[in-house]
Amino acid sequence: MRFAFPALLSAALLASPALAFDITNMTEAERAAFNQAVRDYLVANPDVLVESYATLQRQEEAAQADREAQVLADNHDTIFNDPNSWVGGNPEGDITVVEFIDYRCGYCRKAWQEVDQLVNTDGNIRFVLKEFPILGDQSVLASRFAIAVRMLHGDEAYRKTHDALLSMRADATPETLTRLAGDLGLDPGPLAEKMNSDEVTAVIAANHELGSLLEVNGTPTFVVGGTLVRGYLPLEGMQQIVAEARDKAG
Repeated sequence: MRFAFPALLSAALLASPALAFDITNMTEAERAAFNQAVRDYLVANPDVLVESYATLQRQEEAAQADREAQVLADNHDTIFNDPNSWVGGNPEGDITVVEFIDYRCGYCRKAWQEVDQLVNTDGNIRFVLKEFPILGDQSVLASRFAIAVRMLHGDEAYRKTHDALLSMRADATPETLTRLAGDLGLDPGPLAEKMNSDEVTAVIAANHELGSLLEVNGTPTFVVGGTLVRGYLPLEGMQQIVAEARDKAG
């Protein structure tokens, strides 16, 4: 964050009737003297800069939190109740955790089993997955495959596919996904056709549009109750955020 302290000091001086002056009408000599005085003051009192920066940072963080809360409220149903997103955990849970995921994302893979542990040990979390491929063609291909599986074979098959894609170390190609379909006991022919359908394209496009509104720039990104969590957090951190969300919900 950057700001011009002389401008802040000028504003403070102009706000004080006793010290009011028109900085725009200063001569070059007066301006140079003023700038030197500001510099000398800051050198002698560096804590003023630290305090000013901390205040501005707190204000910006508060404003960002307000913006996020508003966009979450404005898009509540799309985030939490989209029929094209898989729902696991406890469907009647008191807290919903939404994850934006890319199968080629290393941090999504790192979070995978910890998120499972969070959901399973808590027992009262409703868990929603948003397909959010942003890391290239392989990511898109993997997401298309997973969405097609859900459309053709339902939620249980989707969850197995989700786990398989996160644990898969090979590149996501038509050949590897065909083999994966066989391993899962699914007919690869209809899946290949569904993967390229407008229906699947529409799901990914809608998730990208939502991600743009929420300023989701990386994966994993979570929505926990009314809180946006950007990036991987260890299990303990996620548990704390869930506890805070429950406290806020009252």
